[in-house]
Amino acid sequence: MMHLKYFGSVLTLSSLLLLQGCEFNSDSSTQAEPEINVTILHINDHHSHIAGDDTIVLTIDGKASTATDVGNMARVKTAMDSLAAGKPNVLKLHAGDATVGTLYYTLFKGEADAKMMNTICFDAMAVGNHEFDETDTRLKSFIDVLHSDTSCKTPVLSANIKPKVGTPLAPTKVDDYIKPYTIKTIDGVKVAIVGLTIKGKTQNSSSPLATTVFEDELVAAQRTIDDLKAQNISRIIVLSHVGYPYDVELAKQLTDVDVIVGGDSHTLMGDFSAYKIVSNNNSYPSMHTNKNGQSVCVAQAWEYNKAIGELAVSFTEDGAIKACSGTPHIILSDKITRKDAAGKSYSIKDAELTTYLNSVTASNGKLMVAQPNATAKAILDGYKSQVDVLKNEQIGVASELLCHERIPGGGLSKTAGCTDATRARGSDIANVVSQAFLVQSLTSEIAIQNGGGVRIDVPAGSITIGTAYTLLPFANTLTELSMTGTEIKQVLEEAVESSIKTGGSTGSYPYAAGLRWSVDLTQPFGMRLSHLEYKAKGTTNWVALQDARTYKVVSNSFTAQGQDGYLTFKTVSNRGDALNTYLDYAQSFVDYVKKVGTLNKLPVEDYSTQVFINASGVRQ
Repeated sequence: MMHLKYFGSVLTLSSLLLLQGCEFNSDSSTQAEPEINVTILHINDHHSHIAGDDTIVLTIDGKASTATDVGNMARVKTAMDSLAAGKPNVLKLHAGDATVGTLYYTLFKGEADAKMMNTICFDAMAVGNHEFDETDTRLKSFIDVLHSDTSCKTPVLSANIKPKVGTPLAPTKVDDYIKPYTIKTIDGVKVAIVGLTIKGKTQNSSSPLATTVFEDELVAAQRTIDDLKAQNISRIIVLSHVGYPYDVELAKQLTDVDVIVGGDSHTLMGDFSAYKIVSNNNSYPSMHTNKNGQSVCVAQAWEYNKAIGELAVSFTEDGAIKACSGTPHIILSDKITRKDAAGKSYSIKDAELTTYLNSVTASNGKLMVAQPNATAKAILDGYKSQVDVLKNEQIGVASELLCHERIPGGGLSKTAGCTDATRARGSDIANVVSQAFLVQSLTSEIAIQNGGGVRIDVPAGSITIGTAYTLLPFANTLTELSMTGTEIKQVLEEAVESSIKTGGSTGSYPYAAGLRWSVDLTQPFGMRLSHLEYKAKGTTNWVALQDARTYKVVSNSFTAQGQDGYLTFKTVSNRGDALNTYLDYAQSFVDYVKKVGTLNKLPVEDYSTQVFINASGVRQ
């Protein structure tokens, strides 16, 4: 029996399994160079989850288990170091959305994320859409901190972003802060990494400057690849933040691309069924054929620092893929809770802990236990002490689990029971948030909130300030708009359209208070919403929304400017019928919870979506 070692390192087989690579044909259109082997270690979408505040529920040793303190970036540092050990040609990549999502962003605006990333020292990072949530200025500040460690200076990449010269990201030239690509020399051979950022979602759901140009992803990627080919560089990795489905399309439509390492869709790849962890794609990587007829491998590594992808890539002499294989590693702690026969939770220890650690080792690298790296932990602790003071203040309680779902039937939440609970009418908590905004906006009659502006399920029990700011992490304020019933219906139609169209975001789907409706996605745009009914504050009667009547609507400042597809809100704002209250939307929720004390699910009749028929004609 092998001896276990996990203090300050990772638990895995002494030599991690790299799946046997498949052989592929290649052409010889480029000048021959030596064959090279590259190991790519990658993460994506960590969204300021740097402190290990997440959990993973899995079945191991035949027992349901909850791994706590997951997502700690100091553990990721340890795991990255272990995976890189003994491999000479390692590239460490981050596929974007490093920021926004926890109190570490709320308080430190990307500084804590950049400092923790510098302990890993990524070879490249793609710009994610959320990097623009507080305009180009905040992204510049993040990159400044990322580059403050002169021994690292991670290149920040996107081939399809063109800031205007003279703006924060381009003080003197267009690529001052964001480069289209970076080139690494491996065993004397040049390997290019090309960045790519999702266009529509960034423009519609974040806050870049109006002068910052976002090109079509495919066009920009191919132009950059062609430029690299002209420099006799034929080994090309696209580091993208466009989502796995689009990555697959890019793989098929681009010439000369070899590897796509992606982000944005939070896709867990690989077969974890033995542990009852549901993945989005059982293959890691997935293999495709590019426009040249050559192989492309596509990979992504889930979310929130929970996983590291490890790709082993072999390039032929002419720069094509010879083999591509790998293992996605879910990074766990040794802090595991289970329930006893009476249903009471306990932390495993002694022989039970040893059995658990043995089983992790036997997973052939799919599961890894990592202890926090001491240097990274010291940096994290400096920020954590400030966050802990704020987030632990209790403001109320939830009487029951309040599930979140962006769009009815979407299956976003992985909390037990939430998929079924939200199938018919969508998110519990987004409806409660809408109710909170309606109450806090004293003059408003209706509240409308985009589903993507709400981020988590709220479990039963204590609600703290930390809960509120994790639930509502963006820098939004409440804005009041005066608009007719016709305009309200139009903006809801726009939001639903944005939530289902190609290039849109499910986060556009609307929730409301004082307003309810039915949705039928089999109908064309403009006819999907019906039975719109309004309930005045302090009453119990639902009446038909009147087209000609003017209502006061409260929403967040982000959607009020037409973002996330809420175009009519922008029309209303531009004509002067909008007032920014400058009330922070998370703080408004805090004040509401303090006022009511206890949060419950709303009565069914008060959910904004009363009926939802999906695009296949099935009522959810």
